[in-house]
Amino acid sequence: MADNNTQPELSEPDRAEPDLAEPEPSEDEQSESFDGPLIPEPPHPINWNLLTADDAEAEWLELNKWVNWLHHTYGLGASVLPPFWHRHSELVWELSALHLHWLCAYDPEENGSAPLGWHRDFAEARGRLRDWVAASGTRLDRDRPTRQTAWPGEDPAGPVEDIIISNRDQDFVEWMHADVSARRQAEDEFYAGLDPTTGELP
Repeated sequence: MADNNTQPELSEPDRAEPDLAEPEPSEDEQSESFDGPLIPEPPHPINWNLLTADDAEAEWLELNKWVNWLHHTYGLGASVLPPFWHRHSELVWELSALHLHWLCAYDPEENGSAPLGWHRDFAEARGRLRDWVAASGTRLDRDRPTRQTAWPGEDPAGPVEDIIISNRDQDFVEWMHADVSARRQAEDEFYAGLDPTTGELP
């Protein structure tokens, strides 16, 4: 289960020089702040189905950073924003769209009423998030795959079992690396199948 715009820093007259000895913020402080996008690009829709391995890694990190900020800024509970959202594609797509909307609403070139529009849509999105979370069964300290209903002619869905996850950040990193590795393998297989003389599929 992400875009982006760097904002020019406005100069301030007679501003004091920064204290070079000031300590770096702690990991907790970093998780509760959003200093800006990791990807220096204008906001653009993210199609997770088409991302390359490198692009997917960048988008995962960007979205995860913003979702952490969202969680701490608005005090969202696990029934709206569960810690293992990254394991559920329905939550990734919803949060990715909400992130893009936020980036556009707070773009320096946007009109002054855009942030209010984002908060109105955010209220509606929270209702959808509750529905996704309830349907998936993911919880604060455990997760399970979203149940799938097999259509006629499809193989029956496998059993769904809860797994307890003690470290959310570690689980995200492992999940992201698995996704990136799968994308890179698919890319390697695609390029290996190209005709070396024409660069096209045989």
